[in-house]
Amino acid sequence: MDTILTLDRTAAATPRAKVATHLVADDKAMLRTAVELTRDLTAAKPAIYWADLVASALVGWGGLAVAILASSTALAIVAGLVSMLALYRGISFIHELTHVKHASLPGFRSGWNALIGVPMLTPSFMYEGVHNLHHAKTRYGTAEDPEYLPLALMKPWTLPLFIVISALAPIGLLIRYAVLSPLSVVIPGLRRVVVERFSALAINPSFRRRMPEGAFRTQWNRIEAAASLWAITLLVLVASGVVPLRAFLIFLAVAAGVAVVNQVRTLVAHLWENEGESMSVTAQYLDTVNVPPPALLPMLWAPVGLRYHALHHLLPSVPYHALGEAHRRLSAALDAISPYHQASYPGLPGLVARIARSTMVSRR
Repeated sequence: MDTILTLDRTAAATPRAKVATHLVADDKAMLRTAVELTRDLTAAKPAIYWADLVASALVGWGGLAVAILASSTALAIVAGLVSMLALYRGISFIHELTHVKHASLPGFRSGWNALIGVPMLTPSFMYEGVHNLHHAKTRYGTAEDPEYLPLALMKPWTLPLFIVISALAPIGLLIRYAVLSPLSVVIPGLRRVVVERFSALAINPSFRRRMPEGAFRTQWNRIEAAASLWAITLLVLVASGVVPLRAFLIFLAVAAGVAVVNQVRTLVAHLWENEGESMSVTAQYLDTVNVPPPALLPMLWAPVGLRYHALHHLLPSVPYHALGEAHRRLSAALDAISPYHQASYPGLPGLVARIARSTMVSRR
């Protein structure tokens, strides 16, 4: 899951020696073992999905209410942090929505949009039809990948900008749904621009969405109308004083926190060392990151299976609740020299330091 705010590929620095990750051939033994050992793990369990989603929404919105109503600043801050982490976990299910067979989770898309997607102004259509392109073997890491930039090869100032700019996402989303959505209904030319450039959770500035068609278009319009109505209503309630400005600002702060934490996770989700070449599945795996146990903090900053991001690229059909078991099986079955183990990292600080060092090398 990525932000709609982007950085330009032209910021990439050229002096650095070319990374040859794209030359890595597929390790057929690893790929075959991964498929064979996880055949029984591909079924999504509705009870887990629904319980996790509902609990995240209850804690998230409940924590926001406490933060708004608290008379103590300390309590408001703690409640706000709890709310942010819970809503971040809830919003992370948008990633699962792009992979799971909806017939196996009836009503889950609608439930997620009602509990998280529409209130947070990140409805499901902003990822569906986009994220699958990131998993296409011939698109990953290329200019046609909506979720890839060679961040490790870009200039050092791009990394803090990449994080800081994400804090503006809640304001951008309010403009998107309260202003651009209704205007695009009556201005056909604007509608195409809104769909192509402001309707995808992507970081590649050259990516343009195709106009939706058929049943997806009907679904898109219905959900977008709900998000637009919510955004307009919220702004009207704040402007009229029904919703206190303080409460609105706390909501924006929590939403900005969600966006920033997700952007930090995005920063370390890949090594970002490919410069546009097509890559083998194994090369794509090695350019992606697992942060498995015993690390504990990834449960907070990479929830809903995102701590096994590399494994997910290897086995995108395995639901989030089975990735831990899949990792244990593969770790035990594959010998120490298997590429599988090379995608595992101990934690966030080392990954941030790695990409920061890469940009400094690029600068030289």
